Amino acid sequence: MGNFVTQGAVLQCSFGLSPCTLVITVPSRPKCMNLLMAVTTDFTVTNIPSFGMCQSLTNPAVSSATSAAMGVLTPMPCVPVISAPWSPGSSQVKVGGVPALTDNSKCMCSYMGNISIVSPGNTMVTGK
Repeated sequence: MGNFVTQGAVLQCSFGLSPCTLVITVPSRPKCMNLLMAVTTDFTVTNIPSFGMCQSLTNPAVSSATSAAMGVLTPMPCVPVISAPWSPGSSQVKVGGVPALTDNSKCMCSYMGNISIVSPGNTMVTGK
């Protein structure tokens, strides 16, 4: 159970240095409180653009820069690599046949970052 997530939700990655804003790229999506609703398949680099700088040593750019700096952690620009949808999403509400995204959902970056929803973009509507 959690709040439905909409356009403008604030996201954070456990290895990112700054939050980012969720972007909904389907303008025909239903709206919640006049904001486009998000679904569990909104996990591409278009939807989740960047968390500023990445600190994960599993990111080849960070690992290489850190090696070049003789072991001093050297963050590099974040380009999320996400290969699986948000989970769990709403068990009861679907948007276009896809589970609506709820603020208790998470997804993982291939560089081991845990991506969570800090603010759902709205606070009035609750889903299950």
